[in-house]
Formats: sequence, structure tokens, C-alpha cells
Amino acid sequence: MSRDNPAGPQNIDDYIAMQSEPFRATLNELRGIIRSLAPQAEEMISYQVPSFKHHYMLVGFGVNKKYCSLYPMSSKLTKEMEDDLKGIKISGTTLHFNPGEPLPVAVIKKIVLKRVMENEARATLKQKK
Repeated sequence: MSRDNPAGPQNIDDYIAMQSEPFRATLNELRGIIRSLAPQAEEMISYQVPSFKHHYMLVGFGVNKKYCSLYPMSSKLTKEMEDDLKGIKISGTTLHFNPGEPLPVAVIKKIVLKRVMENEARATLKQKK
């Protein structure tokens, strides 16, 4: 939340605008990667976190004082991708990136695509019940 908007951001554009450079540039890049792979996903703010929903919550991103972060919203996926995530700062299931530095685009794409497939499989399974 900010003093300018005590209720917090209303959408992802608001959230990004509230951040300082180079956080904004990194967040815009993350958003672009996610949108390119999941154009059908709905953008939203959930619990003050910019999130994407495709059937279910897909991924989210955010910032803290030091890092930009990607929230895969799947502890199972983070464990499965342990080898891919070597060299990336991780806290729990959250991936942290230094703002203004190159993102691990291939890893982010893999995460988003796997999450899309997981959510679609879950939605299909639910429809069959």
C-alpha cells in the first residue's frame, strides 16, 4: 500500500506504477512474459499481489525491499524444477530476482507453461466429475 492509495493497488498497472525504477522495468518484463504465454489469463490483484488466473490461480509477482519475485503458486512444481532453479534465489516456493538484471526467461517460461497445463488438467478433471 502507499500513501497515495491507502486501499492498495486496484490493478496490475497501479501496482507497477507504485514501484520505483528499476523494479518497474523488471515487473513489466515479468508481466510481458506471463501474458505472452497465458494471454487467456485474467489479471487481478489478490491479497495485494499482482496475479494471473486461468481456471485457478496461475502465478503472481511482486516486490520486497530488495527483490522482484515470482510466485509459482505450486510447491510441487518448485520441487520438480529443482535442477532448473539452481542459481536462482528461492525462499520457500518464491523466486527472487535482482531488479534491473536480466531475468531467467527460459525458467520463467517453463514455470508459466507448466502452471497453465496443471490448471487446464485440473479444470478438465473437475468437469469430468
